[in-house]
Amino acid sequence: MLEKELLDILACPKCKGDLRYEQEKDILVCENCQVYYEIREGIPVLLIEETKPLPDSEGNP
Repeated sequence: MLEKELLDILACPKCKGDLRYEQEKDILVCENCQVYYEIREGIPVLLIEETKPLPDSEGNP
C-alpha cells in the first residue's frame, strides 16, 4: 500500500495529470491517457515505456 503523501504528489509522466490508486490491483491509473502503471515491490514504475493500456468496458485490452 502506498502512503497518502506519496499519492498526493505523484502525477502521470506523460500528461502530468492525476493518478488514481487501485489498491486491489496495486496499480496507478491515468484516466486521461487511458493507461496504468504497475507498482512493483512497493515502488511505482512511472516510465512511459512501461505503461499498459486500460481494458475497455467490454473487457478488451
